[in-house]
Amino acid sequence: MKLRPVLLVILLLSGFYYVTTHVASTGALAPWLHRALVPATEPAAHVKKGGGALGSFDLTEAAAAPAYDNEELQNIAVYKKALPSVVNITSTQVRFDFFYGPVPQQGQGSGFILDKDGLILTNNHVISDGQKIEVKLSDKHTYKAQVIGVDPNHDLALLKISAPNLIPATLAESQGLVVGQRVYAIGNPFGLQGTMTRGIISAIRSIRGPQGNPIEDAIQTDAAVNPGNSGGPLLNSKGEVIGITTLIANNGADQSSGIGFAIPVNTAKAVLDDFAKYGRVRRPTLDIVTLPIGPDIAEQIGLPADYGILIERVLPGGAAEKAGLKGGTQRAYQGNTPVMLGGDLIIAMDGQEVGSPQDLSAAMNSHRAGDEVTVTVFRGRKKMDFKVKLGDAKDQQTPGQLT
Repeated sequence: MKLRPVLLVILLLSGFYYVTTHVASTGALAPWLHRALVPATEPAAHVKKGGGALGSFDLTEAAAAPAYDNEELQNIAVYKKALPSVVNITSTQVRFDFFYGPVPQQGQGSGFILDKDGLILTNNHVISDGQKIEVKLSDKHTYKAQVIGVDPNHDLALLKISAPNLIPATLAESQGLVVGQRVYAIGNPFGLQGTMTRGIISAIRSIRGPQGNPIEDAIQTDAAVNPGNSGGPLLNSKGEVIGITTLIANNGADQSSGIGFAIPVNTAKAVLDDFAKYGRVRRPTLDIVTLPIGPDIAEQIGLPADYGILIERVLPGGAAEKAGLKGGTQRAYQGNTPVMLGGDLIIAMDGQEVGSPQDLSAAMNSHRAGDEVTVTVFRGRKKMDFKVKLGDAKDQQTPGQLT
């Protein structure tokens, strides 16, 4: 009787040894262990056997499509909401070859629908010089577009098409955007229609546009932006437009470098308002030619402040001259460039410090032609305030640093 427990223990150990060294090595326990360990709520994968000339293959396939996580669901929702409003724009112009034969050339960009009547917003550089402009919708239908208005200074253009069942984009506010906020870009990079990329707002900064025009409070993003994205929407996590993609910093490479820029949508709203009211953009101006001042220049010429905008010249009959502001009277040279010294030094507008041309442009962009502003200057060592009624630039390109 005493041997019976001992024999039972030996039998159990022998059975365990056999199972672990023989049965487990063959994989016979795998299905049983899988069923035991995988929760009942998760569909079990199954093995699909196939074979042919190259032999047999055992492929493990999911029993059902996987569920999306919250982040993926948000990405999908943004895409579904915004895509019907995004368009592909083709601009065709005719060039002449060496033998004066006409050679059509095409450029591509993006845009988005503003209303059901067919108004579309894009970049001016997307359609400039184009003799024929076509718009392809997300449903692949193509329509001829008419240019309603252009604003080269803000690199914006307004087009119109005649098409049914258009879905307008939803415009948000660009005031109050913060670095780190998630953003999405949808457009047609390299002609690949309906492409979405995702990133964050990397910075809010003033930059120069494709034609050297200042863009104040431009939205910098690391969302991949490539040629063909220009004019397309930059979206927030609700699928609302916060900017218009306009350029990339590429260091000579014609592709994304992780640094893209968008025009803030509030700037576009102001431009659209001018188009609606006046048929063109009424860009405010002081009618002056200016020279930016930094600490080095200020010290060299003995200015009372080491920042600001020096007035080199006031345009005859312009806003600054009417208000009593003075330009320079002494010719000097900055390198090989002639400059006029002795004019008023602008240091503020409406109490807002003006330390650079970008500061002045930002202050001007918050006004319209005809508004009255207070300009603070140093005339010699004397600090003075002038009431200036802003002029209308009328989109005229004037040589020099015209403001």
